[in-house]
Amino acid sequence: MVGDGWTNGPIGLGADARITRTDCRTVLVVVPHVVAGTRLADLLPLLEADHRVQVLFTVHGATHGTEEFVRGLGGHVVPWQQAVRHRFDLVLAASHRGLDELHGPVLALPHGAGALKSRSRPRRGGTFPAHGLSRERLIRDGRVVAAAIVLAHHDEHRVLAESCPEAVPAAVVAGDVCLDRLLASTPYRDHYRRALGVAPVERLVTVSSTWTRHSTFGAHIGLYGALLERGERVAAVLHPNVWSVHGARQVRAWLPREVLVVPPDEGWRAAAVAADAVIGDFGSTTQYAAAVGRPMLVVPIPDDMLRPGSLADLVYRTAPVVDPECPRVEDAVVVPGVAEAISSYPGGAGVATRRTMYRLLGLPEPTHAVPVSPVAVPRVVG
Repeated sequence: MVGDGWTNGPIGLGADARITRTDCRTVLVVVPHVVAGTRLADLLPLLEADHRVQVLFTVHGATHGTEEFVRGLGGHVVPWQQAVRHRFDLVLAASHRGLDELHGPVLALPHGAGALKSRSRPRRGGTFPAHGLSRERLIRDGRVVAAAIVLAHHDEHRVLAESCPEAVPAAVVAGDVCLDRLLASTPYRDHYRRALGVAPVERLVTVSSTWTRHSTFGAHIGLYGALLERGERVAAVLHPNVWSVHGARQVRAWLPREVLVVPPDEGWRAAAVAADAVIGDFGSTTQYAAAVGRPMLVVPIPDDMLRPGSLADLVYRTAPVVDPECPRVEDAVVVPGVAEAISSYPGGAGVATRRTMYRLLGLPEPTHAVPVSPVAVPRVVG
């Protein structure tokens, strides 16, 4: 069926008359926002070159800029209302939004550093620790939606066993593909610095911000100018939600012209690797930067905001809190143990994840080695 915006791609009625490659397993990549999309893009090299596999994309409940991001990947995009009427051989997701409406085995993984959230969410009368492995997220109509729940660490498996024991059979502790790519990128640090236009004698400070009013960008926007006044080269890495809510033009206008502003889809990892120091908040980018050994400072945040024992709590317990009005970059320190706290299998996430995907596809794995590619060189928003 074609019409009402439906695609005439390799699925649906009449597809046999349109396709060139036959008998392919179909994989649907579900992208509700750019953060999930960037995480799922790391998985595509594990299977998309396989002649037996056709990868498709769909956008669901998208935030501003998501459709442009997905179309920029160059894949065939299936409208959501068409996707929910077709059975796929595998569904890849980094968010649980809408997965119960789809047909096919779902592989779900977190879209940040680990499945256990770092921030305590406010509620009337206090706070409660929040994480991404609750029954409310994982179960719909009495069943576990995902056929495979990819976890980065054995600690997450123990939390899952307590919070949703019905989901334990679906759990796979595989490590973190994003961290593995960061680790593979560290030998190319000088290359990334040259791409950013940073001279060898200059000190690059990458400032990381998640979203919400308590983030670096939300509460300490003067930090960027204060660093420039002290003679630092400054790169700004902002959560994609900042861009989607406020708009690229406004974000760029709010930051000093001298700041190297990294776009929301990619470049943040290269900017973290390239940095001489990273100043961040409770977001995943800060935790990943600490995991690859960057000297760290953290911005002030409200008391009791972090879940005790979380990844952000680990960073905040070691890294000095910066004075946003008078930042001393020389106070930055390396935070030990973050990579081990994020992933139980540093360097091995691709192997376990590909094995799981092909099990769900019902295909033998390819014989070639699993690629772990360094990230692309960064670009900046003019």
